[in-house]
Amino acid sequence: MAAAGVQLLAFALALSGVSGVLAATLLPNWKVNMDVGSNIITTIERLEGLWMDCTWYSTGMFSCTLKYSVLALPSHEQAARAAMILACILSAVGICTSTVGMECTRLGGDPETKRHACFAGGVCFLSAGTSGLIPTVWYTKEIIANFLDLTVPQSNKHEPGGAVYLGIISAVLLVISGMIFCTSCLKKNSGALLHPCKQPPVSTAQPEDGLAYSLKDYV
Repeated sequence: MAAAGVQLLAFALALSGVSGVLAATLLPNWKVNMDVGSNIITTIERLEGLWMDCTWYSTGMFSCTLKYSVLALPSHEQAARAAMILACILSAVGICTSTVGMECTRLGGDPETKRHACFAGGVCFLSAGTSGLIPTVWYTKEIIANFLDLTVPQSNKHEPGGAVYLGIISAVLLVISGMIFCTSCLKKNSGALLHPCKQPPVSTAQPEDGLAYSLKDYV
């Protein structure tokens, strides 16, 4: 029961991580630029994401432009797109396989198959978390380096947006979930090796009635 509770906790963390990674991939606020202008009325907030760029005006107007050209993007944005898509796919596969391998479900058949499915789900979550953590950290590094560069005009400097922080937190949740799934499966496997099934001893003694009957034949 304790292992099942730990797996349920890991599954909840994985669901939160999957939702966060998917939301971070789609949100347009990976980096933010605030241009106040001459007064507060002309404030413009520019949001840039992996798939679109949006502009929010202080008057309440909001417009977005999709990024159709992949080759026109910087290398770190192209890598971030591929890595975040891979993280979403791996986390979805991890959800399916871990559901089969959890102790509280009746899927998967025998315990050995469920143990393998549980471990495979943990590996998928670890891979998804790593795939989501690398692009977000790299993207943040590029934003900070551009912000600290004195040759870049102030109007072209950006700050990390909420999608980057959401992606980092979600990736960490996926890594934690994967570690929990893998360790819980390894504990069950090691327990089976330390305590193998004992077969009942085979009795070689003959019943007393049969022995008495065989002795009577020789009298």
